[in-house]
Amino acid sequence: MKLADRVALVTGGGSGIGRAICLLFAAEGARVVVNDIDSAAAEATVKAMGGGRALPADVADSAQVRAMFAAVEQEHGGLDVLVNNAGIASGGFQDRPGLRERAEARIKEASSGHGVQTHLDATEGIDDASWRRMLAVHLDGTFYCTREALRLMKVRGRGAIVNLSSVAALTGLATVPHYSAAKGGILAFTRAVAQDVASRGIRVNAICPGYIDTPMTAPASPLVKALTVARTPLGRFGEADEIARTALFLASDDSSFFTGQWLSPNGGLFIG
Repeated sequence: MKLADRVALVTGGGSGIGRAICLLFAAEGARVVVNDIDSAAAEATVKAMGGGRALPADVADSAQVRAMFAAVEQEHGGLDVLVNNAGIASGGFQDRPGLRERAEARIKEASSGHGVQTHLDATEGIDDASWRRMLAVHLDGTFYCTREALRLMKVRGRGAIVNLSSVAALTGLATVPHYSAAKGGILAFTRAVAQDVASRGIRVNAICPGYIDTPMTAPASPLVKALTVARTPLGRFGEADEIARTALFLASDDSSFFTGQWLSPNGGLFIG
């Protein structure tokens, strides 16, 4: 087993990609701590794993994060793997009336061959609260959890941190500039921290998934989903298990010479 006896904390482990990572890590021998802002979801993942520990917390709150890592240290004596997966999709189509319709109109106009006439106006439609919450959960949360993890990992002289970025960090997504900014920040943060802590034997890498079939992508309309599949050379959405296997690679000794890198399981949507 690739993670035998290692302690792993996965944020946002109550659903989607995070849940898939927790289940795979547990199957590979890790002692998995499941974080989620939804305590019931975290407990459900623990039950599905057949054991483990649920630690509900809002990763955007540094005090809650500090308390969570203190509990990990008290119960497990340290930490070997951190997966910064917690994320939100608020501020997307469902929260901005008219954006879905404008996006679909642009798709139809582009395919007609007569030019795009409809303006998205996605950026100006983002209010302060949506911008701050998006960056707080993704970027602040990744920072707060990484800071606490490093304090534990440096004692052991080893560790692996896996940050969930997105293909949005590589290409930008016009409908969600705030999400793209947050995920881009995570990618830059990954590179910087990897250089900072390499001397302590701690590796830091990122995953930039393409479109994955999870609750976060479920609200997309049939037209948007069809366009996404059409633009993806492998012709489908990815599965959460496929991202989990990428996380396992980066968390395990199989990737012992990887740090400061990103892997993008995206079906060929972005090749760079």
